[in-house]
Amino acid sequence: MSGHVLLEFAINVLSMGSLYALIALGLVFVFGICKLINFAYGEFITVSTYVLYFLGTFTDLPWPLVFLIGILSGVAIGFLSELTAFRPFRGRSLDALLVTSFAISVILQRIFQLGISPRSKAVPYPAFFNMNIELFGVVTPLRNILMIGTTAVLLIVLVIVMNHTTLGVAMRGASENFVTARLMGVPANLVISVAFIISGFLAGVVAIFWSARTGSVEPLMGSSPLLIGFIAVVIGGMHSLPGAVLGGYVYAFIANVLSLTLPTSVLSYRDAVMFVIVIAFLVLKPEGIMRGNYQEERVG
Repeated sequence: MSGHVLLEFAINVLSMGSLYALIALGLVFVFGICKLINFAYGEFITVSTYVLYFLGTFTDLPWPLVFLIGILSGVAIGFLSELTAFRPFRGRSLDALLVTSFAISVILQRIFQLGISPRSKAVPYPAFFNMNIELFGVVTPLRNILMIGTTAVLLIVLVIVMNHTTLGVAMRGASENFVTARLMGVPANLVISVAFIISGFLAGVVAIFWSARTGSVEPLMGSSPLLIGFIAVVIGGMHSLPGAVLGGYVYAFIANVLSLTLPTSVLSYRDAVMFVIVIAFLVLKPEGIMRGNYQEERVG
């Protein structure tokens, strides 16, 4: 490969990987504490995207405020879903929580379809989001660079919060052994609510950059990032926050390699090839690249 091709490849991997890493983190924050795969996480992203659509289309609010409200809507739906749907079932079986997450996903999808529209809606964005810039001879959309920078800042902030604040230490302790953490006085409701709030916050950030790539929002748009996030955490490690980040970048690397190497006639089967890779990870290394410290237990 020439230098320009390698640089373009690196930018694509870093930008896609940054987006996928945030999606995977949103899943793992909840799973780490609740041992729950939140199948409604994709709808958190969709809620934030619809907020961006309505504010960008029907108001004259400045874009920084629109983005902020969009992210806060993800925080709100994350917290409200935990408070009203998940918390009442926490003392029951894990199966009940899984059914609850499916139910929330389906309910939100139907609300989008019946209350808004079953058709896709164009999400407006500021002009600079679609600008192209040149880096060392490689032309790339500015949003790719913004995605890389935003993810870097968020990862640094999350590392500081998780390692150097009382709440972060409590969350880390709860993710390793929830029962012991509760016996030591860690407030269960607070820790779990914060996990859902962080997950919703990440969903709001993902919504900005995911819809910027597609330019639209529709009721079922959350299924695609949910699937990507699930694959990323399987690769990186369901029980490890660093593993989730690593899994996002590994997924992006593999996807870009497949796009460059697969013949055009079979390029449409790239997702199928990704699933074969995921199955291989589950068989050969079921804990993922980074195992993490955990115990199998139910939160109640």
